[in-house]
Amino acid sequence: MDNPTSLGSDAISAVGRTFAVLEALGEREGDCGVSELAQSLKLSKSTAHRFLQTLKALGYVVQDAEDRYRLGVKLFELGARALPQLDLIREAEPGMRQLNDLTGETVHLGIFDEKSIVYLHKIDSRYNLRMYSKIGRRAPLYCTGIGKILMAWRPEEEIRQIMGDEKFVRRTPNTISDMDLYLSELSEIRLAGYAEDREEFEDNIRCIAAPIRDRFGRVVAGLSVSFPCFRFREEMKAMYVSEMIKVTSKVSKNLGG
Repeated sequence: MDNPTSLGSDAISAVGRTFAVLEALGEREGDCGVSELAQSLKLSKSTAHRFLQTLKALGYVVQDAEDRYRLGVKLFELGARALPQLDLIREAEPGMRQLNDLTGETVHLGIFDEKSIVYLHKIDSRYNLRMYSKIGRRAPLYCTGIGKILMAWRPEEEIRQIMGDEKFVRRTPNTISDMDLYLSELSEIRLAGYAEDREEFEDNIRCIAAPIRDRFGRVVAGLSVSFPCFRFREEMKAMYVSEMIKVTSKVSKNLGG
């Protein structure tokens, strides 16, 4: 029987070699032969050829008639997908710090991905007692401020399609429990221009969120501030919302919105 540890090590080694091949091709201005590549990476010629053929089959490497290789356009396409997120983080960071300075609370930047939100960036609260979260963590669309923001300006048909399999699990007594209630709240959010999580995702945590738009006016991200209920002051909410919308409007403008 294969040793699981050995299998894991082999997999890691294969991933490392794959990226080494891509980086070696990327360092060359022109194309590269199998022998040159094998020599530069200290691989056998057969191993280098196997990696190149696999990458070719996946579209990341192109082979010409003289059996020389270069990077394929698919790598450019893959990298281009990451650029908007990098731009988004760079543009949002100053405003996130501004909101963190104003409130002292945790500020999140989130995007839509595969029927949930993903936290793309965060700035932690200055207090010891704070909302638990981490970059890359997923959260539901129906019971988070950012989730509601990401859905509110979509057509109802699209919302129903995305949320079709959603169980609306009640995470707290305040969690929205069905599609009709959800659609009704999204309608209110469109009018108000911001969203709230009123202890719907976690007990004793409130959240306000606002949209970030791209150059086409589409909501591409949401910014939120999360408060423990005992530190949330209702009389300050209007000011917090106003400052948040100023921040998200500026980020949207910088992104071409």
